[in-house]
Amino acid sequence: MIPDRKTTELAHLYLNPKTHKDGIPLRPIENTIRAPTTNISKFLDKILRPIFDDKCTKTTIIDGAHLITAIKTYANKGLMKPSTLFCTFDIRNLYTMLPQEEASNILVEFLHLHGYRKVKGIPLDSIRELASIVLKENVFVYDNKFYQQTTGGAMGSSFTLTLANIFMWKWQKELVHQQNITNEFYGRYIDDIFMTWNRSEHELKILLNEVNQWHPNIKLDYKIIYHKPNAKPYVIPFCSDHPRHVFVNIIQTILTRAVRYSSSFEILNYERRSIKLMLLYNGYPSSFIDQQFHKFFNEFIYATSILSFIENEQQYILLRQEILGQPTPQQSQTASRAAIADVDNDQTNVTAETTSRESVAKIQKKPISYADRLFLHYTHAKLFQPFKRNMHRVYQNVFKNTPAMDLRLIVGNRNRRNAKNELIRKRPKRSLLQCKQIQNKYKKMLERRKQNKKSVTTNVQANNT
Repeated sequence: MIPDRKTTELAHLYLNPKTHKDGIPLRPIENTIRAPTTNISKFLDKILRPIFDDKCTKTTIIDGAHLITAIKTYANKGLMKPSTLFCTFDIRNLYTMLPQEEASNILVEFLHLHGYRKVKGIPLDSIRELASIVLKENVFVYDNKFYQQTTGGAMGSSFTLTLANIFMWKWQKELVHQQNITNEFYGRYIDDIFMTWNRSEHELKILLNEVNQWHPNIKLDYKIIYHKPNAKPYVIPFCSDHPRHVFVNIIQTILTRAVRYSSSFEILNYERRSIKLMLLYNGYPSSFIDQQFHKFFNEFIYATSILSFIENEQQYILLRQEILGQPTPQQSQTASRAAIADVDNDQTNVTAETTSRESVAKIQKKPISYADRLFLHYTHAKLFQPFKRNMHRVYQNVFKNTPAMDLRLIVGNRNRRNAKNELIRKRPKRSLLQCKQIQNKYKKMLERRKQNKKSVTTNVQANNT
Protein backbone atom coordinates (compact mmCIF):
# COMPACT_ATOMS: atom_id res chain seq x y z
CA MET A 1 0.00 0.00 0.00
CA ILE A 2 2.95 2.36 0.59
CA PRO A 3 4.04 4.09 -2.65
CA ASP A 4 7.48 3.33 -4.05
CA ARG A 5 10.18 5.26 -2.19
CA LYS A 6 11.45 6.81 -5.43
CA THR A 7 8.15 8.63 -5.97
CA THR A 8 7.11 9.19 -2.34
CA GLU A 9 7.07 12.79 -1.15
CA LEU A 10 5.87 14.48 2.00
CA ALA A 11 2.57 16.32 1.92
CA HIS A 12 2.77 20.09 1.74
CA LEU A 13 0.35 22.66 3.13
CA TYR A 14 -1.21 25.52 1.22
CA LEU A 15 -3.82 28.05 2.32
CA ASN A 16 -7.04 28.69 0.43
CA PRO A 17 -8.70 32.05 1.26
CA LYS A 18 -12.38 32.01 2.23
CA THR A 19 -13.34 35.11 0.28
CA HIS A 20 -17.02 34.89 1.35
CA LYS A 21 -16.21 35.50 5.03
CA ASP A 22 -15.30 38.70 6.84
CA GLY A 23 -11.59 39.18 7.26
CA ILE A 24 -10.94 36.52 4.57
CA PRO A 25 -9.71 33.71 6.85
CA LEU A 26 -7.58 30.92 5.39
CA ARG A 27 -8.50 27.26 4.97
CA PRO A 28 -5.50 24.92 5.43
CA ILE A 29 -5.38 22.20 2.76
CA GLU A 30 -2.72 19.54 2.33
CA ASN A 31 -1.51 18.25 -1.00
CA THR A 32 -1.15 14.54 -0.17
CA ILE A 33 -0.91 13.09 -3.68
CA ARG A 34 2.46 11.40 -3.10
CA ALA A 35 2.46 11.30 0.70
CA PRO A 36 3.52 8.00 2.38
CA THR A 37 0.04 7.40 3.84
CA THR A 38 -1.99 8.37 0.76
CA ASN A 39 -2.60 4.86 -0.55
CA ILE A 40 -3.69 3.67 2.90
CA SER A 41 -6.07 6.64 3.10
CA LYS A 42 -7.55 5.87 -0.33
CA PHE A 43 -7.91 2.19 0.53
CA LEU A 44 -9.75 2.89 3.80
CA ASP A 45 -12.02 5.39 2.09
CA LYS A 46 -12.81 2.90 -0.67
CA ILE A 47 -13.92 0.13 1.71
CA LEU A 48 -15.55 2.27 4.45
CA ARG A 49 -17.39 5.05 2.63
CA PRO A 50 -19.89 2.64 0.99
CA ILE A 51 -20.77 1.33 4.46
CA PHE A 52 -21.42 4.84 5.78
CA ASP A 53 -23.47 5.74 2.68
CA ASP A 54 -25.60 2.62 3.17
CA LYS A 55 -26.17 2.81 6.94
CA CYS A 56 -26.65 6.57 7.37
CA THR A 57 -28.96 7.47 4.50
CA LYS A 58 -31.69 8.84 6.79
CA THR A 59 -29.54 11.60 8.30
CA THR A 60 -27.15 12.36 5.42
CA ILE A 61 -27.67 15.12 2.87
CA ILE A 62 -25.97 14.32 -0.44
CA ASP A 63 -26.37 17.69 -2.18
CA GLY A 64 -28.73 20.63 -2.53
CA ALA A 65 -31.18 18.74 -4.74
CA HIS A 66 -31.38 15.95 -2.16
CA LEU A 67 -32.09 18.50 0.59
CA ILE A 68 -34.92 20.04 -1.45
CA THR A 69 -36.49 16.60 -1.96
CA ALA A 70 -36.20 15.81 1.77
CA ILE A 71 -37.84 19.12 2.75
CA LYS A 72 -40.62 18.48 0.21
CA THR A 73 -41.26 15.09 1.85
CA TYR A 74 -41.38 16.82 5.25
CA ALA A 75 -43.93 19.32 3.92
CA ASN A 76 -46.08 16.61 2.30
CA LYS A 77 -46.49 15.01 5.74
CA GLY A 78 -48.29 18.18 6.86
CA LEU A 79 -45.48 19.17 9.26
CA MET A 80 -44.65 22.48 7.58
CA LYS A 81 -46.20 25.50 9.29
CA PRO A 82 -46.06 29.26 8.63
CA SER A 83 -43.94 29.59 11.77
CA THR A 84 -41.45 26.82 10.82
CA LEU A 85 -37.83 27.98 10.96
CA PHE A 86 -35.12 26.59 8.68
CA CYS A 87 -31.85 26.47 10.57
CA THR A 88 -28.33 25.79 9.39
CA PHE A 89 -25.54 24.91 11.81
CA ASP A 90 -21.93 25.28 10.76
CA ILE A 91 -19.47 22.98 12.56
CA ARG A 92 -16.24 24.86 13.15
CA ASN A 93 -13.08 23.29 11.68
CA LEU A 94 -14.43 19.74 11.73
CA TYR A 95 -11.57 18.06 9.88
CA THR A 96 -8.77 19.66 11.85
CA MET A 97 -10.45 19.25 15.26
CA LEU A 98 -11.16 15.50 15.18
CA PRO A 99 -9.66 13.80 18.26
CA GLN A 100 -7.51 11.11 16.65
CA GLU A 101 -7.73 8.30 19.20
CA GLU A 102 -11.42 8.85 19.90
CA ALA A 103 -12.23 8.99 16.19
CA SER A 104 -10.51 5.63 15.65
CA ASN A 105 -12.51 4.09 18.50
CA ILE A 106 -15.78 5.45 17.11
CA LEU A 107 -14.90 4.00 13.69
CA VAL A 108 -14.61 0.50 15.19
CA GLU A 109 -17.78 1.07 17.26
CA PHE A 110 -19.68 2.09 14.10
CA LEU A 111 -18.62 -1.05 12.23
CA HIS A 112 -19.27 -3.34 15.20
CA LEU A 113 -22.72 -1.86 15.86
CA HIS A 114 -23.76 -2.52 12.25
CA GLY A 115 -22.74 -6.16 12.47
CA TYR A 116 -19.30 -6.10 10.86
CA ARG A 117 -16.48 -8.29 12.19
CA LYS A 118 -14.31 -7.87 9.12
CA VAL A 119 -14.33 -5.46 6.18
CA LYS A 120 -13.10 -6.99 2.91
CA GLY A 121 -11.46 -9.71 4.99
CA ILE A 122 -9.63 -7.24 7.27
CA PRO A 123 -10.31 -7.53 11.05
CA LEU A 124 -11.57 -4.42 12.82
CA ASP A 125 -8.38 -4.15 14.90
CA SER A 126 -6.36 -3.89 11.70
CA ILE A 127 -8.79 -1.27 10.38
CA ARG A 128 -8.19 0.74 13.56
CA GLU A 129 -4.41 0.41 13.17
CA LEU A 130 -4.50 1.55 9.55
CA ALA A 131 -6.68 4.53 10.51
CA SER A 132 -4.23 5.39 13.27
CA ILE A 133 -1.34 5.40 10.78
CA VAL A 134 -3.16 7.80 8.46
CA LEU A 135 -3.99 10.18 11.32
CA LYS A 136 -0.87 10.05 13.49
CA GLU A 137 1.83 9.69 10.83
CA ASN A 138 0.75 12.77 8.89
CA VAL A 139 3.89 14.85 8.34
CA PHE A 140 3.86 17.84 5.99
CA VAL A 141 5.98 20.78 4.86
CA TYR A 142 5.01 24.42 5.27
CA ASP A 143 7.22 27.49 4.99
CA ASN A 144 10.33 25.28 4.65
CA LYS A 145 9.65 23.55 7.97
CA PHE A 146 8.40 20.09 8.93
CA TYR A 147 5.21 19.62 10.94
CA GLN A 148 3.33 16.62 12.31
CA GLN A 149 -0.42 16.86 12.82
CA THR A 150 -1.48 15.91 16.36
CA THR A 151 -5.21 16.72 16.16
CA GLY A 152 -7.64 15.99 13.35
CA GLY A 153 -6.93 14.72 9.86
CA ALA A 154 -5.52 16.27 6.72
CA MET A 155 -7.87 18.35 4.59
CA GLY A 156 -7.06 16.79 1.25
CA SER A 157 -6.89 13.21 2.49
CA SER A 158 -9.80 11.10 1.18
CA PHE A 159 -10.19 9.08 4.39
CA THR A 160 -10.56 12.22 6.54
CA LEU A 161 -14.02 12.93 5.07
CA THR A 162 -15.28 9.40 5.79
CA LEU A 163 -13.84 9.41 9.32
CA ALA A 164 -15.37 12.84 10.05
CA ASN A 165 -18.78 11.58 8.89
CA ILE A 166 -18.55 8.50 11.11
CA PHE A 167 -17.43 10.60 14.08
CA MET A 168 -20.43 12.88 13.59
CA TRP A 169 -22.70 9.81 13.39
CA LYS A 170 -21.89 9.22 17.07
CA TRP A 171 -21.95 12.89 18.10
CA GLN A 172 -25.36 13.68 16.52
CA LYS A 173 -27.29 10.72 17.96
CA GLU A 174 -28.94 12.69 20.76
CA LEU A 175 -29.79 15.61 18.49
CA VAL A 176 -31.34 13.27 15.90
CA HIS A 177 -33.34 11.60 18.68
CA GLN A 178 -34.73 14.95 19.89
CA GLN A 179 -35.72 15.94 16.34
CA ASN A 180 -37.44 12.60 15.75
CA ILE A 181 -39.50 12.95 18.95
CA THR A 182 -40.88 16.31 17.78
CA ASN A 183 -41.31 15.16 14.14
CA GLU A 184 -38.74 17.68 12.92
CA PHE A 185 -36.34 17.31 10.02
CA TYR A 186 -32.62 16.68 10.55
CA GLY A 187 -29.94 16.27 7.89
CA ARG A 188 -26.19 16.80 7.73
CA TYR A 189 -23.87 17.48 4.82
CA ILE A 190 -20.33 16.96 6.20
CA ASP A 191 -19.92 20.02 8.48
CA ASP A 192 -23.29 21.66 7.74
CA ILE A 193 -26.41 20.64 9.70
CA PHE A 194 -29.93 21.43 8.42
CA MET A 195 -32.95 21.38 10.73
CA THR A 196 -36.54 22.50 10.90
CA TRP A 197 -37.68 24.14 14.13
CA ASN A 198 -41.25 24.85 15.27
CA ARG A 199 -40.44 26.42 18.59
CA SER A 200 -39.12 29.84 19.55
CA GLU A 201 -35.72 31.13 18.51
CA HIS A 202 -34.88 31.54 22.21
CA GLU A 203 -35.33 27.78 22.69
CA LEU A 204 -33.12 27.21 19.65
CA LYS A 205 -30.32 29.24 21.28
CA ILE A 206 -30.71 27.18 24.47
CA LEU A 207 -30.36 24.01 22.39
CA LEU A 208 -27.25 25.42 20.69
CA ASN A 209 -25.61 26.20 24.03
CA GLU A 210 -26.40 22.69 25.24
CA VAL A 211 -25.08 21.05 22.07
CA ASN A 212 -21.82 23.02 22.26
CA GLN A 213 -21.13 21.39 25.65
CA TRP A 214 -21.31 17.83 24.29
CA HIS A 215 -17.71 17.69 23.06
CA PRO A 216 -14.81 20.10 23.62
CA ASN A 217 -13.70 19.89 19.96
CA ILE A 218 -17.11 20.28 18.27
CA LYS A 219 -18.60 23.78 18.27
CA LEU A 220 -21.53 25.03 16.20
CA ASP A 221 -22.68 28.38 14.83
CA TYR A 222 -26.25 28.73 13.59
CA LYS A 223 -28.15 30.95 11.16
CA ILE A 224 -31.80 31.18 10.11
CA ILE A 225 -31.34 32.05 6.45
CA TYR A 226 -32.23 31.02 2.93
CA HIS A 227 -29.08 32.14 1.13
CA LYS A 228 -25.62 31.57 2.55
CA PRO A 229 -23.30 34.61 2.45
CA ASN A 230 -21.00 32.95 -0.10
CA ALA A 231 -23.67 33.32 -2.83
CA LYS A 232 -21.80 36.04 -4.76
CA PRO A 233 -22.77 37.22 -8.29
CA TYR A 234 -19.60 35.76 -9.83
CA VAL A 235 -19.08 33.04 -12.42
CA ILE A 236 -16.29 32.44 -14.93
CA PRO A 237 -16.12 35.67 -16.99
CA PHE A 238 -17.07 35.31 -20.63
CA CYS A 239 -13.79 36.95 -21.66
CA SER A 240 -11.74 34.20 -19.98
CA ASP A 241 -9.83 31.72 -22.12
CA HIS A 242 -12.13 28.69 -21.77
CA PRO A 243 -13.81 26.44 -24.35
CA ARG A 244 -17.31 27.48 -25.34
CA HIS A 245 -18.93 24.43 -23.75
CA VAL A 246 -17.76 25.66 -20.32
CA PHE A 247 -19.93 28.79 -20.60
CA VAL A 248 -22.85 26.70 -21.90
CA ASN A 249 -22.56 24.27 -18.97
CA ILE A 250 -22.46 27.14 -16.46
CA ILE A 251 -25.80 28.53 -17.65
CA GLN A 252 -27.45 25.11 -17.90
CA THR A 253 -26.30 24.18 -14.38
CA ILE A 254 -27.47 27.49 -12.87
CA LEU A 255 -30.91 27.15 -14.48
CA THR A 256 -31.26 23.53 -13.31
CA ARG A 257 -30.44 24.60 -9.77
CA ALA A 258 -32.89 27.50 -9.98
CA VAL A 259 -35.76 25.18 -11.00
CA ARG A 260 -34.93 22.71 -8.23
CA TYR A 261 -34.74 25.41 -5.57
CA SER A 262 -37.73 27.54 -6.67
CA SER A 263 -41.00 26.28 -5.21
CA SER A 264 -43.25 28.44 -7.43
CA PHE A 265 -43.36 29.98 -10.88
CA GLU A 266 -43.14 33.47 -9.40
CA ILE A 267 -39.92 32.64 -7.54
CA LEU A 268 -38.45 31.08 -10.69
CA ASN A 269 -39.10 34.29 -12.65
CA TYR A 270 -37.32 36.28 -9.96
CA GLU A 271 -34.36 33.87 -10.03
CA ARG A 272 -34.30 33.94 -13.82
CA ARG A 273 -33.96 37.72 -13.84
CA SER A 274 -31.23 37.55 -11.18
CA ILE A 275 -29.34 34.93 -13.18
CA LYS A 276 -29.45 37.02 -16.34
CA LEU A 277 -28.21 40.12 -14.49
CA MET A 278 -25.36 38.08 -12.97
CA LEU A 279 -24.35 36.72 -16.38
CA LEU A 280 -24.48 40.20 -17.95
CA TYR A 281 -22.34 41.47 -15.08
CA ASN A 282 -19.75 38.81 -15.94
CA GLY A 283 -19.63 39.79 -19.62
CA TYR A 284 -21.96 37.22 -21.20
CA PRO A 285 -23.63 38.58 -24.37
CA SER A 286 -27.38 39.00 -24.07
CA SER A 287 -27.96 37.00 -27.28
CA PHE A 288 -25.88 34.08 -25.92
CA ILE A 289 -27.81 34.12 -22.62
CA ASP A 290 -31.19 34.13 -24.41
CA GLN A 291 -30.04 31.31 -26.69
CA GLN A 292 -29.07 29.10 -23.72
CA PHE A 293 -32.28 29.98 -21.82
CA HIS A 294 -34.35 28.90 -24.85
CA LYS A 295 -32.30 25.72 -25.22
CA PHE A 296 -32.79 24.78 -21.56
CA PHE A 297 -36.56 25.27 -21.46
CA ASN A 298 -37.09 23.71 -24.89
CA GLU A 299 -35.69 20.42 -23.57
CA PHE A 300 -38.41 20.16 -20.91
CA ILE A 301 -41.51 21.69 -22.56
CA TYR A 302 -43.73 19.40 -24.58
CA ALA A 303 -42.91 19.20 -28.27
CA THR A 304 -46.46 20.32 -29.13
CA SER A 305 -45.89 23.69 -27.49
CA ILE A 306 -44.75 26.55 -29.70
CA LEU A 307 -43.49 28.49 -26.66
CA SER A 308 -39.90 28.20 -25.43
CA PHE A 309 -40.67 29.59 -22.00
CA ILE A 310 -43.08 28.48 -19.32
CA GLU A 311 -46.25 30.56 -19.12
CA ASN A 312 -48.09 29.35 -16.04
CA GLU A 313 -47.79 27.59 -12.69
CA GLN A 314 -49.03 24.22 -13.97
CA GLN A 315 -46.37 24.04 -16.66
CA TYR A 316 -43.73 24.94 -14.10
CA ILE A 317 -44.87 22.24 -11.63
CA LEU A 318 -44.53 19.61 -14.36
CA LEU A 319 -41.08 20.91 -15.28
CA ARG A 320 -39.90 20.95 -11.66
CA GLN A 321 -41.21 17.44 -10.96
CA GLU A 322 -39.34 16.12 -13.97
CA ILE A 323 -36.06 17.75 -12.94
CA LEU A 324 -36.41 16.78 -9.28
CA GLY A 325 -36.99 13.18 -10.39
CA GLN A 326 -33.60 13.06 -12.11
CA PRO A 327 -30.77 11.98 -9.78
CA THR A 328 -27.74 14.24 -9.71
CA PRO A 329 -24.31 12.72 -10.47
CA GLN A 330 -23.43 12.84 -6.78
CA GLN A 331 -26.65 11.03 -5.83
CA SER A 332 -25.91 8.32 -8.40
CA GLN A 333 -22.36 7.88 -7.07
CA THR A 334 -23.61 7.59 -3.49
CA ALA A 335 -26.26 5.02 -4.45
CA SER A 336 -23.67 2.97 -6.35
CA ARG A 337 -21.31 2.96 -3.36
CA ALA A 338 -24.08 2.06 -0.91
CA ALA A 339 -25.10 -0.89 -3.10
CA ILE A 340 -21.73 -2.60 -2.56
CA ALA A 341 -21.49 -1.88 1.19
CA ASP A 342 -22.03 -5.50 2.24
CA VAL A 343 -20.28 -7.29 -0.63
CA ASP A 344 -17.37 -9.53 0.49
CA ASN A 345 -17.70 -8.38 4.08
CA ASP A 346 -17.98 -10.54 7.19
CA GLN A 347 -21.37 -9.29 8.37
CA THR A 348 -23.93 -11.01 10.58
CA ASN A 349 -26.82 -10.12 8.23
CA VAL A 350 -26.51 -12.62 5.36
CA THR A 351 -29.74 -11.46 3.67
CA ALA A 352 -28.36 -7.93 3.32
CA GLU A 353 -25.27 -9.31 1.58
CA THR A 354 -27.37 -11.28 -0.90
CA THR A 355 -29.48 -8.23 -1.67
CA SER A 356 -26.36 -6.10 -2.14
CA ARG A 357 -24.87 -8.58 -4.62
CA GLU A 358 -28.09 -8.42 -6.66
CA SER A 359 -27.99 -4.61 -6.59
CA VAL A 360 -24.35 -4.58 -7.73
CA ALA A 361 -25.18 -6.86 -10.66
CA LYS A 362 -27.81 -4.34 -11.80
CA ILE A 363 -25.53 -1.28 -11.69
CA GLN A 364 -22.43 -2.88 -13.21
CA LYS A 365 -21.51 -1.22 -16.49
CA LYS A 366 -19.95 -2.80 -19.53
CA PRO A 367 -16.17 -2.21 -19.69
CA ILE A 368 -15.06 0.35 -22.24
CA SER A 369 -12.33 -0.72 -24.66
CA TYR A 370 -9.79 1.93 -25.61
CA ALA A 371 -7.75 -0.34 -27.90
CA ASP A 372 -9.19 1.20 -31.09
CA ARG A 373 -8.93 4.83 -29.98
CA LEU A 374 -6.16 7.41 -30.18
CA PHE A 375 -6.36 10.34 -27.74
CA LEU A 376 -4.70 13.70 -28.31
CA HIS A 377 -4.94 16.48 -25.71
CA TYR A 378 -3.79 20.09 -25.84
CA THR A 379 -4.11 23.10 -23.54
CA HIS A 380 -7.02 25.24 -24.67
CA ALA A 381 -6.46 28.71 -26.08
CA LYS A 382 -8.75 30.81 -28.27
CA LEU A 383 -6.17 30.92 -31.05
CA PHE A 384 -6.47 27.10 -31.22
CA GLN A 385 -10.20 27.24 -31.95
CA PRO A 386 -9.93 25.37 -35.31
CA PHE A 387 -7.28 22.99 -33.91
CA LYS A 388 -9.55 19.95 -33.55
CA ARG A 389 -10.87 20.20 -37.11
CA ASN A 390 -7.36 20.74 -38.50
CA MET A 391 -5.93 17.76 -36.60
CA HIS A 392 -8.61 15.46 -38.02
CA ARG A 393 -7.87 16.80 -41.51
CA VAL A 394 -4.11 16.26 -41.12
CA TYR A 395 -4.68 12.75 -39.75
CA GLN A 396 -6.91 11.89 -42.74
CA ASN A 397 -4.34 13.21 -45.25
CA VAL A 398 -1.29 11.56 -43.68
CA PHE A 399 -2.71 8.13 -42.79
CA LYS A 400 -5.15 7.66 -45.64
CA ASN A 401 -5.29 4.03 -46.85
CA THR A 402 -3.16 2.81 -43.92
CA PRO A 403 -4.05 0.59 -40.89
CA ALA A 404 -3.94 3.75 -38.76
CA MET A 405 -7.34 4.69 -40.19
CA ASP A 406 -8.84 1.84 -38.14
CA LEU A 407 -8.16 3.92 -35.05
CA ARG A 408 -10.67 6.52 -33.94
CA LEU A 409 -8.92 9.86 -33.34
CA ILE A 410 -10.27 11.78 -30.34
CA VAL A 411 -8.94 15.32 -29.93
CA GLY A 412 -9.65 16.95 -26.57
CA ASN A 413 -8.45 19.94 -24.62
CA ARG A 414 -7.42 20.71 -21.07
CA ASN A 415 -8.28 23.99 -19.39
CA ARG A 416 -5.58 26.45 -18.44
CA ARG A 417 -4.45 26.55 -14.84
CA ASN A 418 -6.78 28.85 -12.90
CA ALA A 419 -5.72 31.74 -10.69
CA LYS A 420 -5.96 29.62 -7.53
CA ASN A 421 -3.47 27.11 -8.91
CA GLU A 422 -1.16 29.84 -10.12
CA LEU A 423 -1.17 31.94 -6.97
CA ILE A 424 -1.73 29.48 -4.11
CA ARG A 425 -0.52 25.98 -4.84
CA LYS A 426 3.21 26.61 -4.69
CA ARG A 427 5.17 23.42 -4.07
CA PRO A 428 8.15 23.53 -1.71
CA LYS A 429 11.54 22.36 -2.97
CA ARG A 430 11.68 18.70 -3.91
CA SER A 431 14.62 18.20 -1.55
CA LEU A 432 12.29 19.08 1.33
CA LEU A 433 9.44 16.87 0.13
CA GLN A 434 11.77 13.93 -0.39
CA CYS A 435 13.47 14.29 2.99
CA LYS A 436 15.56 11.14 3.60
CA GLN A 437 15.20 11.47 7.35
CA ILE A 438 11.41 11.21 7.15
CA GLN A 439 11.56 8.43 4.57
CA ASN A 440 13.88 6.44 6.84
CA LYS A 441 11.38 6.89 9.67
CA TYR A 442 8.60 5.28 7.62
CA LYS A 443 10.98 2.55 6.42
CA LYS A 444 11.92 1.64 10.00
CA MET A 445 8.24 1.72 11.04
CA LEU A 446 7.36 -0.78 8.29
CA GLU A 447 10.29 -3.01 9.22
CA ARG A 448 9.19 -3.03 12.88
CA ARG A 449 5.65 -4.00 11.86
CA LYS A 450 6.99 -6.86 9.71
CA GLN A 451 9.17 -8.10 12.57
CA ASN A 452 6.25 -7.95 15.00
CA LYS A 453 4.09 -9.90 12.56
CA LYS A 454 6.81 -12.57 12.18
CA SER A 455 7.24 -12.91 15.95
CA VAL A 456 3.47 -13.31 16.42
CA THR A 457 3.41 -16.01 13.71
CA THR A 458 6.38 -17.80 15.34
CA ASN A 459 4.69 -17.76 18.75
CA VAL A 460 1.47 -19.16 17.31
CA GLN A 461 3.35 -21.98 15.60
CA ALA A 462 5.27 -22.77 18.81
CA ASN A 463 2.01 -22.93 20.80
CA ASN A 464 0.46 -25.27 18.22
CA THR A 465 3.40 -27.69 18.50
